[in-house]
Amino acid sequence: MTDALRYYAHTDSGHGHLLEASSYEDAALSFAEAHAPMADDDAVRVVVQAADGGPEHCFVIHLHSGAVEACG
Repeated sequence: MTDALRYYAHTDSGHGHLLEASSYEDAALSFAEAHAPMADDDAVRVVVQAADGGPEHCFVIHLHSGAVEACG
């Protein structure tokens, strides 16, 4: 298992948290499970960035199944 890194994750509404995770995808899923509001269509869009900067990565999290996919 890789060491946890620090990420900043947020929804489009700007609601965000700093958290530790093993990858961008893991950070998005952890954020959605703990902090994202329930979405009408079971999916929430989460944007993740390394805490020390760099590019943002966007994911769609399907809340009921836990499936994660890149925004398209």
